[in-house]
Amino acid sequence: MDEPETHTTPSTRMIARQRDDRILAVLRSDGSVSAQQLAGMLHVSPSTIRRDLGRLADEGRLHRVHGGAYVQSVDTPDGERAFADVALDRADDKEAVATAAVELVHDGDVVYLDIGTTTMRVARRLRERDVLVVTSSLAVLDQLRTGSAEVLLLGGSLRRNFESFVGPLTTDALRAVRPDVTFLSCTGVRPDGAVLDDISAEAAIKRGAAEFAQALVLLATDAKFPGIGTFKVTDLTEVDTVITTAASDPATLDRCRDAGGEVITV
Repeated sequence: MDEPETHTTPSTRMIARQRDDRILAVLRSDGSVSAQQLAGMLHVSPSTIRRDLGRLADEGRLHRVHGGAYVQSVDTPDGERAFADVALDRADDKEAVATAAVELVHDGDVVYLDIGTTTMRVARRLRERDVLVVTSSLAVLDQLRTGSAEVLLLGGSLRRNFESFVGPLTTDALRAVRPDVTFLSCTGVRPDGAVLDDISAEAAIKRGAAEFAQALVLLATDAKFPGIGTFKVTDLTEVDTVITTAASDPATLDRCRDAGGEVITV
């Protein structure tokens, strides 16, 4: 049960607004966060955090979900294309990357498939394999509805435009999983090796997937070099394998090689 509201003074309102600034800073960095995490970080009660999040949601500065919040960019940004349209871009290149990707999967593996139009193609090739696929992508799930592969779907808040679940519930569930191989997608790779995404809530999930990966494989056609993106997911020095197409920037790929990673060109 929430604490009763207390009388506010200029001092308490100022403190509340300082918390607001910290909450929004965390969300801009991580994309999503749970109320429990915020309560611990800010040393206040969960009920105080829930009131803060409710007020910020009313002001249009964030979005509430069960257990936490995410920043507005989880919604469809102006001009963002639908998943089905993006899937048609460079389709042949994505098919070639996906074909190379499944060669890294062994029978009995636990496989994490990230949100993305290339990972959807990897899923299609795993449909009859003896594997467990973990994902928050409905497009991946659609590929595996029939067949023998097992599926573990991570729930959360539905982002309809890109057919995926996002938010604190998704990232919390991801922490319980230790895949043998993790296939990561992105929207861009900077020349300095930073792997980026342009949707903050998806970036938070990708960051979690990279953190807990035993073998991290980045799937990125040359269109992603440099590509676009605001939110850092990981760095090429942390990637075990990059699967890409021939026109990708060799100097950028060398950051992966120099750190002991492998680059597969299709």
